[in-house]
Amino acid sequence: MRTLDIAFVTETYPPEVNGVAMTVGWLVTGLRERGHRVSVIRPRQDKADAGGEHELALSGLPLPGYPGLRFGLPAGGRLARQWRQRRPDLVHVVTEGPLGWSAVSTARRLGIPVTSGFHTNFDRYSVHYGVGWMRPAVAAYLRALHRRTRATMVPTAALAADLAGEGIGGVRVVGRGVDTVLFDPARRSSSLRSGWGAVDSWPVCLYVGRLAPEKNLALVRRGFAAIRARHPLARMVWVGDGPSARQLAAEHPDHHFAGVRLGDDLAAHYASADLFLFPSLTETYGNVVAEAMASGLPVAAYRSAAAAELVMHERNGVVASPGDEEAYIAAALWTLAEPGRLDGLAVAARQAMLSRGWGEVVASFEVVAREALAG
Repeated sequence: MRTLDIAFVTETYPPEVNGVAMTVGWLVTGLRERGHRVSVIRPRQDKADAGGEHELALSGLPLPGYPGLRFGLPAGGRLARQWRQRRPDLVHVVTEGPLGWSAVSTARRLGIPVTSGFHTNFDRYSVHYGVGWMRPAVAAYLRALHRRTRATMVPTAALAADLAGEGIGGVRVVGRGVDTVLFDPARRSSSLRSGWGAVDSWPVCLYVGRLAPEKNLALVRRGFAAIRARHPLARMVWVGDGPSARQLAAEHPDHHFAGVRLGDDLAAHYASADLFLFPSLTETYGNVVAEAMASGLPVAAYRSAAAAELVMHERNGVVASPGDEEAYIAAALWTLAEPGRLDGLAVAARQAMLSRGWGEVVASFEVVAREALAG
């Protein structure tokens, strides 16, 4: 089969730290390893950012509420010149900002097939930032963009059904992978746990992700408080940063705030904890769920997004019906109710992730891309 020339248009890209950037990084790397020519078009990450090889860095502005991230400005003219000079076989739009919208419009105008990815429920975020009245408009904007592409790639079958039910055609599941070499129970560290004030027999609860209102952090706090009421020596560790970080640290001086962690360091934090508390209801997937499980860390989550597909209740973790806070807390407490229960969940969680590599996801992306070209 012939190789493809694919232009990725994205508002976020490594080394930025978030699930979308990580996913795009794996896709771009995987497609290049399969012999395809992949270019990346994105906002500059700082003033000195000129872009790497096969990258076009364009103007952008800071994304409100997300320090360190930027959204791209409309760039139809620049994109048209770029694609007339070297016409890609396919344009894949990762994010729905002004840059993404202009990329869809420009590709269609030039007759270049265009696909899209649905990575973030921005309409749900609006409720948590005091602009809930904008949710219908934001949702309409997102759906309008995806209806203009030949295929919309999503991580789960549930999300595919939701979008198809809203009139978006060509929705295809490509899934998400996890790096089981990096995220491995063998990275558990007694010295790291000691730094958290925990000995091996004391349960450590972990949260990894953005410290922001849309992540339902109030329930993380409530869940841990219930755990500590029964297990007074339990410890709570937070990994990440965001607008809620300062207030959380001020209100919980007895918790450990590790900040942003990357690579081997992040993997050690997962593997050194005992229970992952992640009650977010705004995820389209939630890569951290898969990373935790690959690390042998049982997850307590709502039955949605990645957790709905990966967590088998009371077998490799626990889940509760979305929004049922009391059931969520009860499920988290269940994991610690009997000696050895967490150990069994941990082994099963790791085992469930061993077959979920990124190679299969990249192959699925290629299949959908070729179908879009044929259509």
